[in-house]
Amino acid sequence: MTNSRTTVRNHFDTSHLLEDLKGRTVRGGVATFGAQVASFILNLGSTVILARMLTPADFGLVAMVTAVTGFVAMFKDAGLSMATVQQDVVTHEQVSTLFWINVLLSVLVMLVVAALAPVVAWFYHEPRLALITLAISSVFIFDGLTVQHQALLCRQMRFGALALIQIISRAGALTVAVVLAFMGAGYWALIAQLAAQQILFAIFCWLNCRWFPGRPRRGVGTRSMLKFGGYLTGFSFVNYFARNADNTLIGYAWGGSALGLYAKAYSLLLLPLSQINAPIAATAAPALSRLQDNPEQFRLFFVKILSVITFVTFPLVAWMIVCRREIILIFLGPQWEGAIPIFTALAVSAFVQPIGNISGLLYTTLGRTKRMFQWGLMACPWLVFSFFVGLPYGALGVALSYSIATVLMIYPLVRFSTSGTCIELHHFFDGIKYPMYSTLAMTAIGTLVHYLFSWGGVWFTFTFSSLSMFLSYFLMSYRINTDLIHYAKQLVLKKV
Repeated sequence: MTNSRTTVRNHFDTSHLLEDLKGRTVRGGVATFGAQVASFILNLGSTVILARMLTPADFGLVAMVTAVTGFVAMFKDAGLSMATVQQDVVTHEQVSTLFWINVLLSVLVMLVVAALAPVVAWFYHEPRLALITLAISSVFIFDGLTVQHQALLCRQMRFGALALIQIISRAGALTVAVVLAFMGAGYWALIAQLAAQQILFAIFCWLNCRWFPGRPRRGVGTRSMLKFGGYLTGFSFVNYFARNADNTLIGYAWGGSALGLYAKAYSLLLLPLSQINAPIAATAAPALSRLQDNPEQFRLFFVKILSVITFVTFPLVAWMIVCRREIILIFLGPQWEGAIPIFTALAVSAFVQPIGNISGLLYTTLGRTKRMFQWGLMACPWLVFSFFVGLPYGALGVALSYSIATVLMIYPLVRFSTSGTCIELHHFFDGIKYPMYSTLAMTAIGTLVHYLFSWGGVWFTFTFSSLSMFLSYFLMSYRINTDLIHYAKQLVLKKV
């Protein structure tokens, strides 16, 4: 009995982490970044391989369903994983209660999605979507079984274990999808990939966090945690609606092929950006939180983080714009050439995405999540309106309208997020000006080289354009390189 109680207590006690908190943070950041790199490679490999084995219509059919199921699925977590991670003190009874709430929510989501199957098929005028929706709905139960185990691993700062679980589950799911696609399963290969990834993730989370929930109880202090999760879910709700309404509208108005081109162009564009932003933000968030009572240091560190993020993302987006044709043909194949203009139009919005992400850090690290939710309520109608404006002109029209709306929204976003904080508008410009100047020069050089070497074929043009752009960027960005190296030293020397 003593050993059992000790094991249970070890899942929740975090006092031992204080002995080497900074070291654990640095190692966790390295592990998270490594997992992001591995995930990027696996996702890119999945895109390259499956795009050649399946058709745009196959991807479009699955995208139609996931646009709907993903919207409903956000309620299975209800923000309770983050509540477990951030709470100063949690008990076995509290987490057990949250576990069963997550399971109940997952079952409800599964039943709701299954009931929506005929509605989805009717909405898109595609009978095959009914069975696809039913198949995907069965996966949600594994999410509910995993939420609190994953949260406990995060709470114990076992980022290495989480990174390994993520890599194994993605690699296993990709293997399943490739085998089924090779056997001629078509879009069922993509469905199997989704299911395999969730099942493997659940299995390995339980194996690495051997905590077993007890019975749910009342009066154990979960009300505040539920309220905390409710605010996060509210923002996630409006944000997801705004980010996925384009897929729903394109699929409804223009069919699976048009949606397949749009969804694949969007995912290929944002894939590298998401892999870069996530580990940097994960490292910056705790440091900014500790500096919230020191406005001057908070401001300096915030500007530095903004410089680091834009230093990496700005040239990457510029490179994707200049080499757009070669990137699509190399990574997706000639059958996806119709995605090139869509990819180009969406790339404009990718320039401002990092600024939106860093604004989110202001809300979370300064405890202003209610204001974050308010921003979501204002931004959502604006983005959805832009989708309707571009919809009559097809997927390309939606992409172009969305990019214009995103650019027009960036000034209000920055003003709203910084109002009442130590950060002012000119601090944002201080953070992005050097990467912006270097990126503009890099783009001019890359465009010229791309034009001069366009006679040499796809790989020839791609190679020389890429080398000229990144070499010129690094040569022109000495100051940002210095900031980046200084930031890395802070992490290594545990000064953050």
